[in-house]
Amino acid sequence: MSSSSAERIALFIDGANLYATAKTLGFDIDYKRLLKEFQGRGTLLRAFYYTAIIEDQEYSSIRPLIDWLDYNGYTVVTKATKEFIDASGRRKVKGNMDIELAVDAMELTEHIDQMVLFSGDGDFRSLVEAVQRRGVRVTVISTIASQPPMIADELRRQADVFTDLVELQSRFGRDPNERPAPRERGDREARSHLRKSLQQPKGNDPPG
Repeated sequence: MSSSSAERIALFIDGANLYATAKTLGFDIDYKRLLKEFQGRGTLLRAFYYTAIIEDQEYSSIRPLIDWLDYNGYTVVTKATKEFIDASGRRKVKGNMDIELAVDAMELTEHIDQMVLFSGDGDFRSLVEAVQRRGVRVTVISTIASQPPMIADELRRQADVFTDLVELQSRFGRDPNERPAPRERGDREARSHLRKSLQQPKGNDPPG
Protein backbone atom coordinates (compact mmCIF):
# COMPACT_ATOMS: atom_id res chain seq x y z
CA MET A 1 0.00 0.00 0.00
CA SER A 2 2.54 2.57 -1.15
CA SER A 3 1.70 6.24 -1.54
CA SER A 4 3.26 9.18 -3.30
CA SER A 5 4.91 11.65 -0.93
CA ALA A 6 2.68 14.32 -2.43
CA GLU A 7 -0.52 12.36 -1.81
CA ARG A 8 -2.85 13.94 0.72
CA ILE A 9 -4.16 11.41 3.22
CA ALA A 10 -6.76 11.49 5.98
CA LEU A 11 -7.33 8.75 8.55
CA PHE A 12 -10.78 7.95 9.92
CA ILE A 13 -10.59 5.61 12.90
CA ASP A 14 -13.73 3.95 14.23
CA GLY A 15 -12.28 3.60 17.73
CA ALA A 16 -14.50 0.88 19.13
CA ASN A 17 -14.27 -1.16 15.93
CA LEU A 18 -10.48 -0.91 15.70
CA TYR A 19 -10.11 -1.78 19.38
CA ALA A 20 -12.27 -4.89 18.97
CA THR A 21 -10.44 -5.94 15.80
CA ALA A 22 -6.98 -5.60 17.35
CA LYS A 23 -8.11 -7.46 20.47
CA THR A 24 -9.48 -10.28 18.32
CA LEU A 25 -6.06 -10.54 16.67
CA GLY A 26 -4.31 -10.51 20.05
CA PHE A 27 -2.48 -7.18 20.06
CA ASP A 28 -2.93 -3.53 20.99
CA ILE A 29 -2.51 -0.52 18.74
CA ASP A 30 0.49 1.76 19.29
CA TYR A 31 -1.09 5.03 18.14
CA LYS A 32 2.23 6.88 18.06
CA ARG A 33 3.64 4.37 15.57
CA LEU A 34 0.37 4.31 13.62
CA LEU A 35 0.54 8.06 13.07
CA LYS A 36 4.20 7.87 12.06
CA GLU A 37 3.44 5.06 9.60
CA PHE A 38 0.95 7.15 7.64
CA GLN A 39 2.97 10.35 7.92
CA GLY A 40 5.60 8.43 5.98
CA ARG A 41 3.16 7.54 3.20
CA GLY A 42 2.26 11.05 2.12
CA THR A 43 0.98 14.33 3.53
CA LEU A 44 -1.24 13.38 6.46
CA LEU A 45 -3.82 16.15 6.70
CA ARG A 46 -5.97 14.73 9.48
CA ALA A 47 -6.15 11.68 11.73
CA PHE A 48 -9.65 11.44 13.19
CA TYR A 49 -10.46 9.14 16.10
CA TYR A 50 -14.15 8.56 16.90
CA THR A 51 -15.47 7.10 20.13
CA ALA A 52 -18.52 7.30 22.36
CA ILE A 53 -18.05 7.86 26.08
CA ILE A 54 -20.25 7.28 29.12
CA GLU A 55 -20.32 10.76 30.63
CA ASP A 56 -22.02 9.95 33.93
CA GLN A 57 -19.21 7.64 35.01
CA GLU A 58 -16.78 9.12 37.53
CA TYR A 59 -13.91 7.62 35.56
CA SER A 60 -13.90 6.25 32.02
CA SER A 61 -11.23 3.69 31.16
CA ILE A 62 -10.85 5.18 27.67
CA ARG A 63 -10.24 8.74 28.95
CA PRO A 64 -6.40 8.46 29.27
CA LEU A 65 -6.17 7.28 25.65
CA ILE A 66 -8.50 10.04 24.42
CA ASP A 67 -6.47 12.70 26.20
CA TRP A 68 -3.18 11.34 24.86
CA LEU A 69 -4.52 11.25 21.29
CA ASP A 70 -5.83 14.80 21.63
CA TYR A 71 -2.37 16.07 22.57
CA ASN A 72 -0.43 13.99 20.04
CA GLY A 73 -1.67 14.73 16.55
CA TYR A 74 -5.15 13.20 16.45
CA THR A 75 -8.48 14.95 16.09
CA VAL A 76 -10.66 13.23 18.67
CA VAL A 77 -14.41 13.24 18.12
CA THR A 78 -16.56 12.03 21.02
CA LYS A 79 -20.19 12.01 22.02
CA ALA A 80 -22.06 10.75 25.04
CA THR A 81 -23.65 7.34 24.89
CA LYS A 82 -27.41 7.05 25.27
CA GLU A 83 -29.14 4.43 27.37
CA PHE A 84 -32.47 2.96 26.32
CA ILE A 85 -34.71 0.00 27.08
CA ASP A 86 -35.19 -2.45 24.20
CA ALA A 87 -38.39 -4.31 23.33
CA SER A 88 -37.58 -7.11 25.76
CA GLY A 89 -37.04 -4.68 28.63
CA ARG A 90 -33.26 -4.93 28.70
CA ARG A 91 -31.13 -1.85 29.22
CA LYS A 92 -28.97 -1.07 26.21
CA VAL A 93 -26.27 1.54 25.54
CA LYS A 94 -26.09 3.26 22.16
CA GLY A 95 -22.98 5.10 21.02
CA ASN A 96 -22.82 5.02 17.23
CA MET A 97 -20.41 7.50 15.61
CA ASP A 98 -21.22 6.71 11.95
CA ILE A 99 -22.85 10.06 11.18
CA GLU A 100 -20.02 12.12 12.67
CA LEU A 101 -17.43 10.15 10.70
CA ALA A 102 -19.42 10.39 7.46
CA VAL A 103 -19.91 14.16 7.73
CA ASP A 104 -16.20 14.77 8.36
CA ALA A 105 -15.23 12.50 5.46
CA MET A 106 -17.55 14.23 2.99
CA GLU A 107 -16.31 17.66 4.06
CA LEU A 108 -12.70 16.63 3.41
CA THR A 109 -13.12 14.89 0.06
CA GLU A 110 -12.03 17.87 -2.06
CA HIS A 111 -8.85 18.28 0.01
CA ILE A 112 -7.54 14.68 0.02
CA ASP A 113 -6.39 12.04 -2.43
CA GLN A 114 -6.77 9.02 -0.17
CA MET A 115 -9.12 8.18 2.68
CA VAL A 116 -7.99 5.46 5.09
CA LEU A 117 -10.88 3.98 7.04
CA PHE A 118 -10.16 1.83 10.08
CA SER A 119 -13.44 -0.07 10.40
CA GLY A 120 -15.17 -3.20 9.21
CA ASP A 121 -18.69 -1.81 9.65
CA GLY A 122 -20.79 -2.50 6.55
CA ASP A 123 -22.80 0.67 7.19
CA PHE A 124 -19.85 2.61 5.77
CA ARG A 125 -20.18 1.07 2.30
CA SER A 126 -22.39 3.91 1.03
CA LEU A 127 -19.98 6.49 2.42
CA VAL A 128 -17.03 4.82 0.70
CA GLU A 129 -18.93 4.80 -2.59
CA ALA A 130 -19.84 8.50 -2.24
CA VAL A 131 -16.23 9.44 -1.45
CA GLN A 132 -14.98 7.44 -4.44
CA ARG A 133 -17.39 9.31 -6.75
CA ARG A 134 -15.55 12.48 -5.76
CA GLY A 135 -12.25 11.08 -6.98
CA VAL A 136 -10.83 9.93 -3.65
CA ARG A 137 -9.18 6.51 -3.34
CA VAL A 138 -10.37 4.59 -0.27
CA THR A 139 -8.32 2.11 1.73
CA VAL A 140 -10.17 0.08 4.34
CA ILE A 141 -8.29 -1.58 7.20
CA SER A 142 -9.89 -4.41 9.18
CA THR A 143 -9.41 -8.18 9.19
CA ILE A 144 -10.60 -11.38 7.59
CA ALA A 145 -8.18 -13.40 9.74
CA SER A 146 -10.75 -13.80 12.51
CA GLN A 147 -13.74 -16.15 12.58
CA PRO A 148 -16.08 -14.65 11.67
CA PRO A 149 -14.25 -11.87 9.77
CA MET A 150 -14.44 -8.43 11.40
CA ILE A 151 -15.15 -6.71 8.07
CA ALA A 152 -18.46 -6.82 6.24
CA ASP A 153 -18.09 -8.33 2.78
CA GLU A 154 -19.85 -5.42 1.06
CA LEU A 155 -17.43 -2.90 2.58
CA ARG A 156 -14.41 -4.96 1.59
CA ARG A 157 -15.65 -5.22 -2.01
CA GLN A 158 -16.38 -1.50 -2.22
CA ALA A 159 -12.93 -0.39 -1.06
CA ASP A 160 -10.24 0.43 -3.62
CA VAL A 161 -7.72 -1.27 -1.34
CA PHE A 162 -8.36 -3.63 1.57
CA THR A 163 -5.51 -4.15 4.02
CA ASP A 164 -5.74 -6.78 6.72
CA LEU A 165 -4.81 -5.35 10.10
CA VAL A 166 -2.82 -8.48 10.86
CA GLU A 167 -0.38 -7.45 8.09
CA LEU A 168 0.28 -4.18 9.92
CA GLN A 169 0.91 -5.70 13.36
CA SER A 170 4.68 -5.43 12.99
CA ARG A 171 4.39 -1.75 12.04
CA PHE A 172 2.19 -0.43 14.83
CA GLY A 173 1.05 -3.33 16.97
CA ARG A 174 2.03 -3.86 20.59
CA ASP A 175 1.79 -6.94 22.78
CA PRO A 176 -1.00 -6.30 25.30
CA ASN A 177 1.29 -7.66 28.02
CA GLU A 178 3.89 -5.00 27.23
CA ARG A 179 2.08 -2.49 29.42
CA PRO A 180 -1.08 -3.08 31.49
CA ALA A 181 -4.11 -1.19 30.24
CA PRO A 182 -5.66 1.41 32.56
CA ARG A 183 -8.89 -0.59 32.74
CA GLU A 184 -6.94 -3.44 34.34
CA ARG A 185 -5.63 -1.26 37.15
CA GLY A 186 -7.46 0.16 40.11
CA ASP A 187 -9.41 3.37 39.70
CA ARG A 188 -6.90 5.28 41.82
CA GLU A 189 -3.95 4.31 39.63
CA ALA A 190 -5.96 5.03 36.48
CA ARG A 191 -6.81 8.54 37.65
CA SER A 192 -3.14 9.13 38.42
CA HIS A 193 -2.30 7.95 34.91
CA LEU A 194 -4.78 10.44 33.48
CA ARG A 195 -3.25 13.34 35.41
CA LYS A 196 0.22 12.40 34.19
CA SER A 197 -0.98 12.06 30.58
CA LEU A 198 -2.25 15.62 30.66
CA GLN A 199 1.21 16.82 31.70
CA GLN A 200 3.15 14.81 29.12
CA PRO A 201 4.99 16.78 26.42
CA LYS A 202 3.91 16.04 22.86
CA GLY A 203 5.40 12.85 21.49
CA ASN A 204 5.48 10.71 24.63
CA ASP A 205 4.33 7.14 24.44
CA PRO A 206 0.55 6.74 24.76
CA PRO A 207 -0.99 5.00 27.75
CA GLY A 208 -1.55 1.30 27.23
